[in-house]
Amino acid sequence: MGTRKVAAVRVEQVTEPVAYHGEGPVWSGVWGGLRWLDMLAGDVLSLAPDGTVARRHVGTVAAAIRPRRGGGAVMGIERGFALEDADGKLTALDPLWGAEERLRMNEGGCDPDGRFYCGSMAYDVRHGAGSLYRLDPDGSTTTVLTSVTISNGLEWSPDESRAYYVDTATGRIDAFDYDREGGLSGRRAFAAVPDGPDGLTVDAEGGVWVAQYGGGSVRRYTPDGTLDEVIGLPVTKATACAFGGPGLGRLFITTSREHLGPSEEPRAGAVFACTPGVTGMPAREFAG
Repeated sequence: MGTRKVAAVRVEQVTEPVAYHGEGPVWSGVWGGLRWLDMLAGDVLSLAPDGTVARRHVGTVAAAIRPRRGGGAVMGIERGFALEDADGKLTALDPLWGAEERLRMNEGGCDPDGRFYCGSMAYDVRHGAGSLYRLDPDGSTTTVLTSVTISNGLEWSPDESRAYYVDTATGRIDAFDYDREGGLSGRRAFAAVPDGPDGLTVDAEGGVWVAQYGGGSVRRYTPDGTLDEVIGLPVTKATACAFGGPGLGRLFITTSREHLGPSEEPRAGAVFACTPGVTGMPAREFAG
């Protein structure tokens, strides 16, 4: 695929600015479409076919969400993980750290083997205070990475051999090799990203799409790390992106109004969408 002109991709606003810090969009047939997070409100939002938005409070923080294979969802909440059953019952698992540590979960995703990851950060954004944790289907947890500052996007390549990961403070996307037994290994820089790389997704061609928290856009990088496209938004703080809709041909983008004044950027906090000409991959599911 060659580089496409930015002007050819039209961005539409699909919700009102319903979130203070919108994050983590995921499209899944398990729950009938798009869910995303008002992270610091601790709410999971869902978009109905008629455009209305439903909101469910799940805790102090709603950090990340993915579907479960048997129905329901797995979530990252303030200090660990939670499981939602198919009937909606929510169970918080044991916290991974004490409240006195002033850390919170921030973002995550599922690997090709059905394990769920979520990474932490300090409330005061202390350098290296966070970690990346993995929840296995049997309920056990493993610390995968340490010395993380703002753990963000995590997704796998279409052939499942490579994972992409963002620690926003590094200003780049990193790549890992992946296999079930060895997990994530061989960390190396994949692409330098200006203006605060945040959440990311991967399309069916292996392109990596990353939201720019300070840059008001989403960038696509080819599998060799070359910048291929920039999609501009009418607000500054793009937080994450995910493919969904019919044939997974729509790219949904969440935004934030964190640290903005009441009269600044009135559309910040809305969900936007575009049709970029490539399709995504189905959301990976938690096997537990």
